[in-house]
Amino acid sequence: MTSTLSRAIANYPNRFDPAVLDTLPDRLQDTIRRRTEVLGPGYTLIYRTPVEFVSGHGAHLIDRDGNDYLDAYNNVPCVGHAHPHVVEAVTRQMSAVNINTRYVQDSLVDYAERLLATFPAELSKLSVACSGSEANDLAMRVARFHTGAEGIIVTRWAYHGITREVASFSPTLGAGSPLGPNVRLIDPPDPRLVAPGSTLADHMRAQVRGAIDDLERHGYRLAALVTDGAYSSDGIFTDPVGYLKAMVEEVHAAGGVYIADEVQSGFARLGESMWGFARHGAVPDIVTMGKPMGNGLPVSGVVFRPEVSDEFGRNVRYFNTFGGSSIPVAAAAAVLDVFEQENVQQRVLENGTALRAGLEEITRESPYVAEVRGSGLYVGVELVKDRETREPDRALAEDIINDLRDRRVLISGSAPGANVLKIRPPLAFTSADVTRFLETFAQVAQDRL
Repeated sequence: MTSTLSRAIANYPNRFDPAVLDTLPDRLQDTIRRRTEVLGPGYTLIYRTPVEFVSGHGAHLIDRDGNDYLDAYNNVPCVGHAHPHVVEAVTRQMSAVNINTRYVQDSLVDYAERLLATFPAELSKLSVACSGSEANDLAMRVARFHTGAEGIIVTRWAYHGITREVASFSPTLGAGSPLGPNVRLIDPPDPRLVAPGSTLADHMRAQVRGAIDDLERHGYRLAALVTDGAYSSDGIFTDPVGYLKAMVEEVHAAGGVYIADEVQSGFARLGESMWGFARHGAVPDIVTMGKPMGNGLPVSGVVFRPEVSDEFGRNVRYFNTFGGSSIPVAAAAAVLDVFEQENVQQRVLENGTALRAGLEEITRESPYVAEVRGSGLYVGVELVKDRETREPDRALAEDIINDLRDRRVLISGSAPGANVLKIRPPLAFTSADVTRFLETFAQVAQDRL
């Protein structure tokens, strides 16, 4: 058991190694030791030298000594750390009342109408929860109820949450968190896996069809295909667009539903549309949202086609004490305000394009960079030992991540080999932030790439 858990933990990207604790400054050592003594299992610090922050604004975090770090990693503060409009809305609501969905709330109905207006007309019902894990848990409950089936398809290194149910179809949690016998894995949409003469749509269709056939051979009908629109843990695959319709067709033909996990790819993260699935012209049956929805407050959502969810609602009680309560809803509504007031999606498009172009220019001649890919403000840089074999270089990725941290720029890693640099800043990232990031990355690349 110990060796299995060690392997699972070892694959955690950019993990702090407690063995070097004695090399850290005294105060940091003391806090980490106290943390270890009182916190429960599974907590992990990141970076070789962990960092403590005391404040933030936009895409910037400030440490205890007043040093400014550029945050190019945290997607939770969607519209920026401590955004004043969100702070004001939450403070105002806290000083009034915080009640739940058993009581009439104009603010909840107003928010639902505004949020649903950003979706295709077919998706017209919203349930509110507290976390992405809760959202995906509810989505799967509804999918199973609607289909009467149990089979689940996800990508090979997907992450969808931490409840027992959702962990059973989150392979990135590693060997210590086993998958359910009703779960089948397919490739992420990596165009390099497509056979000559075929297309990505054909490849993904065949993957889904094969998974459905294997589930049926083992006595499981398909309940749902679940995908993250950015394939964040698989290594970030956002293009080319268009393959998703073929996957959804196969799912529907087998009687299943498609759940679009937009926890990471939603809220204009990918630039071209509010939701990741919309880039492909596909319409899911269920959509889940999480972290960015309330700019860090515990609020998440599930949007349904009514024909999928209504029967569940007539037969199963769903009440979440904090899901849909007044304060998180105030935060979520304020986030939508900021999107409208600051034209966030356009900012993401412009700055994301500049960020990718700069990274491509810096890494073009490097034999250790297989690809720069992504969309909007979600970018992956795949690091390899050799471009021909594409053997993952985890050590190089961790060196670069920590070199950047030492220069006060924050990113992390992704992919089964933990060799893809994951660049995923708050959407408050400005053109000046892009310039700072690229200048710092170029300094690191000069030494490492």
